[in-house]
Amino acid sequence: MAQGPRYKVPFRRRREGRTDYRQRAKLLRARIPRAVVRMSLRNTAIQFVDYDSVGDKVLASANSKELAEMGWNLSTGNIPAAYLTGYLAGKKAKKAGVEKAVLDIGLKVPAKGAGCFAALKGMLDAGLEIPHGEDIFPSEERIKGHHIGENVEKLFVEVKNKMERD
Repeated sequence: MAQGPRYKVPFRRRREGRTDYRQRAKLLRARIPRAVVRMSLRNTAIQFVDYDSVGDKVLASANSKELAEMGWNLSTGNIPAAYLTGYLAGKKAKKAGVEKAVLDIGLKVPAKGAGCFAALKGMLDAGLEIPHGEDIFPSEERIKGHHIGENVEKLFVEVKNKMERD
């Protein structure tokens, strides 16, 4: 490790590779809530976060584990589950008074057709305004789970209809 009076130790979250402070500053300059999408192999978590000098405030959140209550009994780490979680988060955000947001995918590489963009498509279909490009979304067949199986597509439609009624 470097030493000396001119050496500056980076912030802890930067050293751990958890936060890109330049990207975070750009997102905060927009002065609108961030739609924070975090995906693991098993779950998708979405939060609508507003900046506050004391600490960020979560306005609304949704997790793919909540899909079980809606009738989703399949894996929660795939593209259809990410879309449904985004749709659920969008509905909750609308109830909380959020109309606009900016997407925050963290340190993930923005690959075309990724699960975070399936979640973004769900939030857009729920009625939120989020800046995006049209060519980044997964195909409709992948969003509906056609690539997994026919029963997934039927279950997807049932769960989405249940969310629309609520």
